Amino acid sequence: MAVYTDITEGELRDFLTQYDVGELTSYKGIAEGVENSNFLLHTTKDPLILTLYEKRVDAGDLPFFLGLMQHLAERGLSCPLPLPRHDGKLTGELSGRPAALISFLEGMWLRKPEAAHCGQVGQALAQLHLAAQDFAIRRPNALSLDGWVELWAKAAPRADEVLEGLEAEIAEELDYLSGHWPKALPTGVIHADLFQDNVFFLGDTLSGLIDFYFACNDMLAYDVAICLNAWCFQPDGSYNFAKGAAMLAGYQSVRPLSEAETAALPILARGSALRFFLTRLYDWLTTPEGALVVKKDPLEYLRKLRFHRAIVSPSEYGLEVPA
Repeated sequence: MAVYTDITEGELRDFLTQYDVGELTSYKGIAEGVENSNFLLHTTKDPLILTLYEKRVDAGDLPFFLGLMQHLAERGLSCPLPLPRHDGKLTGELSGRPAALISFLEGMWLRKPEAAHCGQVGQALAQLHLAAQDFAIRRPNALSLDGWVELWAKAAPRADEVLEGLEAEIAEELDYLSGHWPKALPTGVIHADLFQDNVFFLGDTLSGLIDFYFACNDMLAYDVAICLNAWCFQPDGSYNFAKGAAMLAGYQSVRPLSEAETAALPILARGSALRFFLTRLYDWLTTPEGALVVKKDPLEYLRKLRFHRAIVSPSEYGLEVPA
């Protein structure tokens, strides 16, 4: 979440007349995240999240994102729900951007998750994968191999400004992944961005998942690899085996990984590290001054990428591999 587009109180009050949400009492921008402009609203009825969809989000994808949240909630997964307007539509327009009101999910994200929390995240991810099996709309992953190549082409000329030798290292990595990326693993809807700030807890109990604006169709095990990168490394960059083992055990307690998925986990983790390195690098180099957004260090994911290169067996992630 972030704020790229500001709004006035008058514009917001006019926008809210299209909904049955009561009167506005206060609102503020939410600075975390990098994708859309988000605001926390308080009304005389309920707190809400207002999202303005910025240029990176294709308005044509909104039926997928918003419909997916409805679909998952109907199947018992705890996630925010888009609110309908008086005319039944789920989106309107505010400050020249497509906009939606989303229900507020109780809870908070954890700054220092423990292994037990990671186990719950693994379970919730597998529940999402199963609940979305019959979701009818499809959306290709725009941030897979072809998308990485496009991002890299935009960032490569300035890469060595961030770290000397980076341009050559990432070019070599892209060549490797292009020749080794799995092509025949189980697929379905994935969250694709299940970082710590997208999972809420009440106390030590997971209360729900948020921010589905990278969701798409791709390999399910790739989503697992994203979570390993997002949840199972320490602030000093070391991999936490206990967290990884708990997350993988939690996932497999709901949806066991196939033998092929297990074998592919190191390359998928390597690819997901590159994906987040590239988007962070691009944002680091291009986010305009003055935007209310917290830029994230791309080198954190370069270090994770280098860790995955050295992995010999998926058991090194804490995965129980049959002898």
